[in-house]
Amino acid sequence: MPIEVLTPEVIAKIAAGEVVERPASVVKELIENAIDAGSKQIKIEARHGGIKLIRVVDNGSGISSDEVALAFQRHATSKVCGIADLDSISTLGFRGEALPSIAAVSQVNITTHTSKDSTGTYLVLQDGKVTEQGQKASPQGTSVIIQNLFQNVPVRLKFLRSVSTESARISDLVSQYSLAYPEIKFELAADGKTIVQTPGNGSLRDVLVEIYGLKTAEVMIEVGDSGSQVYGFVSPPSLTRSRRDSLSFFVNRRWVKSGLLTRATEEAYSGLLMTGKHPIAVLNISIPLSDIDVNVHPAKTEVRFRSEGEVFTLVQRAVRAALVAESSVPDAKRAPRPIGLSTATAGSERTAMQERLFREPSLAQGQQPRKVLPESRLPILRIIGQLASTYVIAEGPDGMYLIDQHAAHERILFEKVMAQRARSAVAVQGMLEPVTIELSPRQESLFNKAQEALKSYGFAIEPFGDKTYLVRTAPALLGEGDIIRAVHEIIDMFSEEADRAKGDEEIAATIACHGAVRAGKVLTMEEMAQLVRDLENAESPLTCPHGRPSMIRFSSSQLERDFGRSS
Repeated sequence: MPIEVLTPEVIAKIAAGEVVERPASVVKELIENAIDAGSKQIKIEARHGGIKLIRVVDNGSGISSDEVALAFQRHATSKVCGIADLDSISTLGFRGEALPSIAAVSQVNITTHTSKDSTGTYLVLQDGKVTEQGQKASPQGTSVIIQNLFQNVPVRLKFLRSVSTESARISDLVSQYSLAYPEIKFELAADGKTIVQTPGNGSLRDVLVEIYGLKTAEVMIEVGDSGSQVYGFVSPPSLTRSRRDSLSFFVNRRWVKSGLLTRATEEAYSGLLMTGKHPIAVLNISIPLSDIDVNVHPAKTEVRFRSEGEVFTLVQRAVRAALVAESSVPDAKRAPRPIGLSTATAGSERTAMQERLFREPSLAQGQQPRKVLPESRLPILRIIGQLASTYVIAEGPDGMYLIDQHAAHERILFEKVMAQRARSAVAVQGMLEPVTIELSPRQESLFNKAQEALKSYGFAIEPFGDKTYLVRTAPALLGEGDIIRAVHEIIDMFSEEADRAKGDEEIAATIACHGAVRAGKVLTMEEMAQLVRDLENAESPLTCPHGRPSMIRFSSSQLERDFGRSS
């Protein structure tokens, strides 16, 4: 095939593929334009996940009548004039690719009005070409309507997720910009239902109430103040999520996805969170424009820092200081190890720890190996007592056992839930009083997708006002556990398409986790005995559903050597 210059139509569609990945990408570009235009109110409407229609209306400065058509030409922008401007970009948009890329894959209707023009200007574009243009009365600002997204690129439609998933992405996006700009009033309606509506009064905590609910917003810990280099809110260690979806980072109020900022924030919680749990965080990091590069990705979702180490330390220390100031934070300590294990063994990974459970310690020269217990069986154990209201101490025929009561109970409940689910007979408990739960806009968009799964596990949930729902029944195995957190985590699981079988295990593990007895709870001898009996009957008693060890054995021969009794 000979080398040829691509046609403008092909070039436009390639550019659109880089900038417009899905409906949420369109909403992002239009919101950023509205913010750059100085808007104080931005209204977004989406239908059918944004595929059929997206409407964004703002009250910003608008586009002058003689520049509206120019705005839809590639690389036409009012935000960058020369190369030097790339070193100090202060606006969200600057590439001049958004509007022409959107127009290349949809039908666009735009109406805009500036304070200098006597009337508004409207344009209609089809496949990137202007088909209508004229004047019409309109308020100051800009209204953009996008219809039939990807109508001329059907292959792109095939790669979109379900309508509920695409709607959830839009909800999440609007939520992020609401958190970044609390002084702007955001409104989002999806298929006629209001999803997000922020006050626009400049209070970030008030936006947190809208996005995460009153109960969550009330306990969030403030990091710095509005004039600090790192400012925002983080959750206390007692409030966590099973995924990292609730970590929001803004660099100079630009929403970014950053592994560096994620690691810095979670490092601040070192020693405070259980494995697999993540905090909620909303943080804005103010950095000199010359110290960051925002021209890294066509969609502008990534940034590059001049000094990553300094940024990491800045965020980690700010979050840690806020946590320490709020409450007495225990010093992080190294994880305890079974007596008699070498230092090298103690530093191995969790998988190695699991492999050596019930394995005989290294044999001295000439010693005969003793029989190793089958991996899925436990010997009959005699309860001795409880340590630190967390570990059950038991004696077996071959040594002493320390059993993590929470991990052990998790395993027991997990297998019971899975067994009940396999029989389609999940035991249900009714609430004496319905439990009230608040969903974030993103979770509310996912609720319909998760509702069938929730019902199959015993949850009966119904709407009760704006973003509020009532839980009338729950799995009986949850007992007096944290029903609200369990529902939140299960809904969050539907943010990504996942293998159905794995999804069932995740839901069962979540129910088991929140229904299991907690560390710190004093147990009677009868309760400890029942726990151990149930664990003895479990199919996989050595770990909890998340892979954490449920017990550690101190073998008789190892104890004898440590106490100098071995010959």
